[in-house]
Amino acid sequence: MGVAGCGKSTVAAMLAEAAGGTLLEGDAFHPPANIAKMSAGTPLTDADRWPWLDAIGRAMAATPGPVFAACSALRRVYRARLAAAAGAPVFFLHLDGERALIARRMQSRSGHFMPGSLLDSQFATLEVPGPDETAASIDIDQPIEAIVAACRQALA
Repeated sequence: MGVAGCGKSTVAAMLAEAAGGTLLEGDAFHPPANIAKMSAGTPLTDADRWPWLDAIGRAMAATPGPVFAACSALRRVYRARLAAAAGAPVFFLHLDGERALIARRMQSRSGHFMPGSLLDSQFATLEVPGPDETAASIDIDQPIEAIVAACRQALA
């Protein structure tokens, strides 16, 4: 979990491969209206996010074996909704990085619908997981191999 451009998809794919699990790419669960809205530079509302979170959670519940979902899950209530829809405990890995680092990463990627102009709204929405949540924060200002190793350690 984390803001756009923090590396959720890359890290989740690497974790899923290493664990022999399944990757669920959260972006694939967005309805066309959500993608159009974000592509136009308009942040999603809670009403936009609820069906999306429910769909990811249902897919998690329906998928056997280890499941790794790349999903922003920016607010505590979103994480709770996702876990409720999954019907099982969910461990959240918060990919944490400075705005400037993530902005540079967003500028270097191509073909993604999320414009860099929405990054500030992502940070404004972000609620870092609290100590009472089943989560760990992972510093992303390091090589991808170190990020994945830190995630694997947190999951252990």
